[in-house]
Amino acid sequence: MMDKWIASFPDQLKEAVEIGNKAALTPLRKEIRNIVVAGMGGSGIGGDLVKGMVATKLSVPLVVIKDYFLPYWVDEHSLLIASSYSGNTEETIHVLEEAIRRQCKIVCISSGGSVERLAATAGLDYIRIPAGMPPRACLGYSFVQQLFVLKRYNFIDDGFLVGLNQASRLLIKEQKRIIRQAKSLARKMNRKLPVLYSTTELEAVALRWRQQINENSKMLCWHHVLPEMNHNELVGWRTPGKYAVVFLRSETDYSRNQQRINIARNIITQYTKHIMEVWAKGDSYVERVLYLIHLGDWLSYYLAERRSVDPVEVNVIDFLKAELAG
Repeated sequence: MMDKWIASFPDQLKEAVEIGNKAALTPLRKEIRNIVVAGMGGSGIGGDLVKGMVATKLSVPLVVIKDYFLPYWVDEHSLLIASSYSGNTEETIHVLEEAIRRQCKIVCISSGGSVERLAATAGLDYIRIPAGMPPRACLGYSFVQQLFVLKRYNFIDDGFLVGLNQASRLLIKEQKRIIRQAKSLARKMNRKLPVLYSTTELEAVALRWRQQINENSKMLCWHHVLPEMNHNELVGWRTPGKYAVVFLRSETDYSRNQQRINIARNIITQYTKHIMEVWAKGDSYVERVLYLIHLGDWLSYYLAERRSVDPVEVNVIDFLKAELAG
């Protein structure tokens, strides 16, 4: 089933745009001085992706909260986007209730659950997205709605719509090649510890890859970003091991960071021979990021296949939630 959800990602982007176009949001009553996106796991990654897409366009700061608590400075001049696919995410609900008390401007995005009930009770703006899938299979629905919220309140223009349409076409066109590349990467990475590196510009992609490898492939994995990685983690490369190192790259990476990647790769080669570079495709930032995300989703599926594990099952998370509830 996971393979069908991954394959439908380009169509999900189109459907998400239709949902966003129909969303009815109430006007702002106060000046917005900051934006907060609250979400966890497969819902939270949408905030990271949006932050990367709009970082150079916003006139106010945007932060992503993956915890129970809001920063002290969040108040009635804050726009809070609560993203919980199930609508029952404990941490996000806790943040949402606090945001209501602080009289933030709030927009909720979910497929139902407690978030929908809270929104109805408190009279909050609410965008419903389709139910029946794991949150990590619904990235297209969640992050696109966040972009529409920012557009509705004039923090960004509608340029992202062109990028989404182009990305959808690119992924459909490249689907077979992406699958072949994902299978090749899975073969090289199987039975090894994946280590992912990117520039800060592509950190949302590296985070998505790590999360998908964790949940779908049932593997430990870590990621870090350049140039920060050059100031600490690079020193940690001292012991050879069964690592599979992947550098996520783009032709638009800053020239100094490209130099840093090349030097870091030469250093790491002393400790593992399993080093790969994966290059983004596309003419825009949106296309390049979604291309790499789609490739990473397929990679996690084929790693699961090689490991003979169910990519949908997350029993340990269900156990943890049951223990917390008990």
